[in-house]
Amino acid sequence: MFADLYFWRTRNQQEIDLVEVTGNDIKAYEFKWQTKRKYKLPGAFREAYPESEFQLINQENYLDFLI
Repeated sequence: MFADLYFWRTRNQQEIDLVEVTGNDIKAYEFKWQTKRKYKLPGAFREAYPESEFQLINQENYLDFLI
């Protein structure tokens, strides 16, 4: 099954780097090279898509994401 890929941003500049939509499944990915930075899913995205999955991709897990 093919996935539709999107970038998501609000007018308040909250953003998600990659949103993957496959059927009814929504997966959100944020890419940050620094592993020490804390990141949380923007509230507007969480409210609009409460059933979505979220994953932070960083230098410790990017290879798993690519493979």
